[in-house]
Amino acid sequence: MKQDIPLQDLAQALFTINRHAKTAPEPKHLYQIKKATINKLLEENRAEKIGLHFSDHPKRSNQHSTLLVKVDNYYFHIPPSKEDFKQLKHLGSLDQNYRNPQSKMSLSQAKRIVYQFIDWKPEKKEQHRQKSYTSSYYTPSSLGKMEWPPTRSRRN
Repeated sequence: MKQDIPLQDLAQALFTINRHAKTAPEPKHLYQIKKATINKLLEENRAEKIGLHFSDHPKRSNQHSTLLVKVDNYYFHIPPSKEDFKQLKHLGSLDQNYRNPQSKMSLSQAKRIVYQFIDWKPEKKEQHRQKSYTSSYYTPSSLGKMEWPPTRSRRN
């Protein structure tokens, strides 16, 4: 039941997701779906590995490389595998000639396209019980908890 999504749509969706991931406070999920989509496109021979680039953002002051991948008319970087280092040419520093065309697509539409392509389903989250307030300075109110009208306790 695989639907063929046009490569142009997938490339635009990836571009939109990547652009949002760069400024998102928690980009992990966006980068995960980007990588999964590109890997699937590579498996289907609908994307092409161009070579390796040094990253503009070294990890812990160590230079590292990223894999440059072409999808339609767009270029993306993903983490390389060990085989990529053996098989692909290292292109040195990032080349500004690899520029992506502009794209106008909403993030929600981009996610919808990518989710459909990689057959992604959200994980079912456990329903969390609301935490009760437990400050040492907090005294719970007894309003509404007393019997009304008050009953006299009978002592025998």
